[in-house]
Amino acid sequence: MICAISRRIEFILKCFAVFVLLIPLSGNAQGRWKVHDWSRPRPPIIEPGTFSTQEQPGRPPSDAIVLFDGKDLSDWRSMDGSPAKWIIKNGYMESVKGAGYIRTYRNFGDCQLHVEFATPYPPKGTSQGRGNSGVFLMGRYEVQVLDSYENVTYADGQCAAIYGQYPPLVNVSRKPGEWQTYDIIFHGPRWDREGNLIRKARMTVFHNGVLVQDNAELWGPTDWLKARPYTPHSEKGFLALQDHGNPVRYRNIWIREIGESAKQRKEVTVASKLLDMYAGDYEMGDWKFQIRREGDHLKAQPKSGYWVPLFAESDTLFYSKELELEVEFHLKKGKVVGITRQLTGSKSEGRKVTGS
Repeated sequence: MICAISRRIEFILKCFAVFVLLIPLSGNAQGRWKVHDWSRPRPPIIEPGTFSTQEQPGRPPSDAIVLFDGKDLSDWRSMDGSPAKWIIKNGYMESVKGAGYIRTYRNFGDCQLHVEFATPYPPKGTSQGRGNSGVFLMGRYEVQVLDSYENVTYADGQCAAIYGQYPPLVNVSRKPGEWQTYDIIFHGPRWDREGNLIRKARMTVFHNGVLVQDNAELWGPTDWLKARPYTPHSEKGFLALQDHGNPVRYRNIWIREIGESAKQRKEVTVASKLLDMYAGDYEMGDWKFQIRREGDHLKAQPKSGYWVPLFAESDTLFYSKELELEVEFHLKKGKVVGITRQLTGSKSEGRKVTGS
């Protein structure tokens, strides 16, 4: 009898222990899920990539957006929106002196970015004049590319530095002409509706597989000989590669958006000349729908006294992140003739009456 009671007490205690383990804990995914909760959604399955060798670039993971696969520059533009003028040969692209920076057509937010590069061989120049280029996230935050193999320069300007802010933790640069890798985890800054900074940008960088930037908090956009403060900008921005007069090579560039950025609509950068063309007033019955340019974006006035930013999904289709609003521009012989506007599910046509 005593043994039976003991076994029953032991069984009850075990059940109680399991019950305690299933109680939501503070800090456990914001208390939404119980420990080992079988109803908790499982992560999606993707195919992992493969590692690169000096002879052959690796394969990106299956959910990556490939930005350069060695074949063409269709995902890249010059900074003014014209075709990129860098050259392609033997599976890589190479910067051309005087051709200028190149940028992606598409914009990205928080991300995992993979870039492979090689500085020129034989090496020429010293310090910042040797194998100089750079990888810019959101067009503002640079991870320096430089030939730092037996080449001395200022610490926050050598290879794998967050330019002008943080030197790399160690120098793991390979010899000139050898392929090197950057794997960058980037979280962009955030502002509240009043324009107050509530989160600074952060970067983690692996150079040739070695941690060189450990969740570094940027104090603003990177720049030469100056510390620039943050100014509000979109949660997504283009990637850019720098032309600094040295023939630096790039291959196997891919990106994975992470967190909320991965759930947002596609966003691209539209050439300035198109933004200027789209700005103006559009007649929609007895109402004039106003669109204005503001920096590298458009803004629209869906009702009197209320303006919202518009973000480009393509060269002609724009959308609002605040309202159920889409605007598609119609061009004829290189001129804007009208728009189709969808607002909260209602579609209407407009004719351009003012503006360029």
